[in-house]
Amino acid sequence: MTTLTHDDTHVAPTVKNSRGLMFALLSALSFGGSGALGRGLIELGWTPGAAVFYRILVASLALSIPTALALRGRWHLLRQDARLVVAYGLVAVAGTQLFYFNAVQTMPVAMALLVEYAAPIAVVAFLWVRHGQRPSRTTVVGAVVAIVGLGLVLDLLSGASVDVAGMTWALLATCGAAVYFILSAQETHLPPLVLAGAGLWVGALAMGLACATGVVPYATATGTVDFSVGDVPWWIVLLVLGLVTAALAYATGIAAARALGSRVASFFALMEVLFSLMFGAILLGQQPGLLQLAGGILILGGVVLVKLGEPVPELEPTIPDPV
Repeated sequence: MTTLTHDDTHVAPTVKNSRGLMFALLSALSFGGSGALGRGLIELGWTPGAAVFYRILVASLALSIPTALALRGRWHLLRQDARLVVAYGLVAVAGTQLFYFNAVQTMPVAMALLVEYAAPIAVVAFLWVRHGQRPSRTTVVGAVVAIVGLGLVLDLLSGASVDVAGMTWALLATCGAAVYFILSAQETHLPPLVLAGAGLWVGALAMGLACATGVVPYATATGTVDFSVGDVPWWIVLLVLGLVTAALAYATGIAAARALGSRVASFFALMEVLFSLMFGAILLGQQPGLLQLAGGILILGGVVLVKLGEPVPELEPTIPDPV
């Protein structure tokens, strides 16, 4: 939840905004490396389920103490919002990450993320159908622009065949991200860091159980991960995946949202796609075509229009990005 702490009242707006922008960029940069690093482990022999499980587990351990400190003994808050925490952990954390990592098995990491970032369009459609919240003209234009961009990203104009499995997983990640945005609008007494930390533990336990029972395929491998820039030991990749692209990314995302507000912070979160594209090119040698780049720009522009067309609530709850 976007809150103003006592200390924040003594911070000059320009200083606070500068600090927020720094946190927002750091969060987008951290999240942007997840697809390329996860793809590296998968190519080594890891299943997406195993990569997601250990990524979430490492992040959960890293955020355990900050989460407990944020609670300050108010454990009853977790009981009050238990259903929200469970839904966030199962869908926004575990489900969305699993779908995305499955998608990057066969799709370029940035392209899979671009498909996922069409989630605000799905949210608009859900709110219109379920709650009768008719979208504004700006929102409709943004949705059309994003859909056209999606067609370019998938290279449909050239008649290229779409990887059905990868696209299916990417669309499921879109649905998971849409649920994340819907959950983020729920009123809660939980501090954002507590919702993130507790949700990560729920996601880790769920993924661990799914892997242990065979519901989700589980396999790991040791050795070195072959990136374009050189070979990296698997355990370093895993630690960076958990500590940097999850724990650090979530923590800085929360700091950015508190300093900038969730609406402004969500715009800067779109830079995750650009950083994902950068990491995909550097680590995996994935170079998108010009039409795909144009499609990516249209998707981002469409999402911006959708967000501009949204009504601005007085108080916006915020939680970190889902990927």
